[in-house]
This record gives sequence, C-alpha cells and structure tokens, in this order.
Amino acid sequence: MKTAIFPGSFDPFTVGHEDVVRRGLSLFDKVIIAVGYNSNKKDFFPLEDRMMWIRDVFEDDNRVSVEKYEGLTVDFAKEIGCTHILRGIRTAADFEYERAIAQVNKTMSGFDSVFLLTTPEHTPVNSSIVRDIVKHGGDAGQFLPKAIQINIQKYL
Repeated sequence: MKTAIFPGSFDPFTVGHEDVVRRGLSLFDKVIIAVGYNSNKKDFFPLEDRMMWIRDVFEDDNRVSVEKYEGLTVDFAKEIGCTHILRGIRTAADFEYERAIAQVNKTMSGFDSVFLLTTPEHTPVNSSIVRDIVKHGGDAGQFLPKAIQINIQKYL
C-alpha cells in the first residue's frame, strides 16, 4: 500500500491544497494530511479548527485522513508508516525551497518526495493571502474548499 504524507500548517487549507490531495489520490492508495507546527510561522486559526475543516472537505473519502504532529516530518512519516511525501509546487521559488527539503529528507530517511505542480487557476492562491483577506474582513470563500465556512467574526 502506497501512503503519502502531505505536511503543512494549512492555516488555512485552500483550494490549492485540496487539488493537490485529490490529484495525489491518483498516485497513492492513501494520503495523510499532517497538520504540523511551523516555528517560522505564527498560527492564525486554531489547530483544532484547521483539522476539523480539512476533515469536512474529505468526509466522503476514506482514503484521506488528518493527523496533527510536532517535530520532524520524516519522523512522523516513519511513525505512521508512510512511503512518500507529497508536496505542491506553485512557483520556481517553491521548487527551490521544496527541493532542498526533499533532498535532506531523502538523506535522513530514504523517503522520496513527489511534487505536483498546481493547476494554473490555483497558482496565485496561498494561505498567507487567504489569511490576510480574512483578517481584513473580506470574503475568502472562492479560495477555500466549499466545505470550509469560516466565521470571520470569530477570528477578528
């Protein structure tokens, strides 16, 4: 069974993330969305909310699960029996960043990373932009999966 871990902070989970996971399911038997803590980022949405939203998006697909983790992604991947790391690439800058991480992960653990290019319509979408829209009271709905309904007032 080929299982991929799709790690990230997902603050919040966007249509681009959803697209990578759904396309990843054509390559893997199972995708585990691993919601982790990134020490370089300050979370805006609570971890529990992010995990609930992602579970709502994939509630009808038992090939997708959502887990939280701390520490190194490769350690968590080993712990849960993954075979690959799945990542989405939007830009050349993303590629350079992800390539370096993938090479270190391969050296440390033997895990191969699989990169999926985002579809053109999702290239400009990222969590930072969506968070900024929400923080300023805007409607970010078109950048979020349909199953995610954010009550903006709760977070302002």
